[in-house]
Amino acid sequence: MPVDREMPKYRCHKEVHALKIRDIILDSDEAKEEGRETDGSAMIVPESGFAVFKVDDDYMRKHKPQVGGYYVVYQGGYKSWSPAEAFESGYTLE
Repeated sequence: MPVDREMPKYRCHKEVHALKIRDIILDSDEAKEEGRETDGSAMIVPESGFAVFKVDDDYMRKHKPQVGGYYVVYQGGYKSWSPAEAFESGYTLE
């Protein structure tokens, strides 16, 4: 039986905390300089006014964050990454 109707459309209504990513410093870069094995983590450098913070290798492998996108924390603590265009078209700052 062919299915030819359009998929249902959804609108976002979630509240999240998010920071725009200005830079990402990979542990592999630091490990190379220090002559040690990398742990796969990275330091996220957010937009001005916010502290640099570390994300683990699981986050890096799963989300593959990129500079210019957003580090996102959902209610319940789930952490993710979103491209800037998708995030900015779906969320407004309170």
